[in-house]
Amino acid sequence: MPNFELVTDGLRFPEAPVVMNDGSVIVTEIEAGRITRCFPDGSKQVVATPGGGPNGLAIGPDGKLYCCNNGGFEWNRSNGMLAPHGISKDYDGGRIERIDLETGAVEILYQSGDQGVVLRGPNDIVFDDQGGFWFTDHGKADYTTRCHDIVGIFYAKADGSFIEEVIFPSQNPNGIGLSPDGKTLYAAETYTCRLMKFNVTAPGKVDDAAGPGGAGIPLYRPAGYKFFDSLGMEANGNIAVATIGECGISVISPTGELVEFVATDDIFTTNIAFGGADGRDAYITLSGTGRLVKCRWERAGLTLHYNA
Repeated sequence: MPNFELVTDGLRFPEAPVVMNDGSVIVTEIEAGRITRCFPDGSKQVVATPGGGPNGLAIGPDGKLYCCNNGGFEWNRSNGMLAPHGISKDYDGGRIERIDLETGAVEILYQSGDQGVVLRGPNDIVFDDQGGFWFTDHGKADYTTRCHDIVGIFYAKADGSFIEEVIFPSQNPNGIGLSPDGKTLYAAETYTCRLMKFNVTAPGKVDDAAGPGGAGIPLYRPAGYKFFDSLGMEANGNIAVATIGECGISVISPTGELVEFVATDDIFTTNIAFGGADGRDAYITLSGTGRLVKCRWERAGLTLHYNA
């Protein structure tokens, strides 16, 4: 296990770290319905309070923050861990939001019904070099009706003019990322614990290559009782996938080999992001215990579009 440095704690199920140039890290606090900036000295500042369930984050070409809002969960606490548990009683729909970092103003960019799409639980987001973004919809589980959504993967433009469900069905996709050359889209499925890849043919388009069970090619699946959450890309093309249950980060090569497993001490290890002058500062959200930690990574992370 690497030497983890605590950046801050007391967060309410943090996810989606976005590393800023000033050394701060912006995260969502899903349970609290807010977005928070964490500073190197451990202090925190609320950026915005969109409510619902702010989940994935990315900086867009206009310098604003784009947020996948899943609409909210119910929550359980046991053994010192906070965990989501089904759809919120006051669930108000999934949506994509655009947030002004200076003012905290929250704008709904897309919501369910826009251009014929259904958004249930938008989860994670990545921008391409054309200014558009891919995002996953993880869906919702309603335990009162014993139903779980069938969901997909979307592409949209940052100006609010276009949104399309490109991949359907997808098995509750969570993390999403693009290869360094932008030619491969990766998505981590939570409950199947599969890392899937899709061949990008144009902005917002993938080919029809498919493995057993539907769209996309299965790249990697670990043994044992585990779940995949979000992911981050290394500069060399490796995919670093947050792994729930085993507690850590699974690093997988573009050819589907396990490069290494980096262990943590939180069963809800959910996200990883990279920063620092050499790209080797790794920020990891330990969501169950409400911590953001930092460590030195063996390899450099991929610099994201519009985040430099």
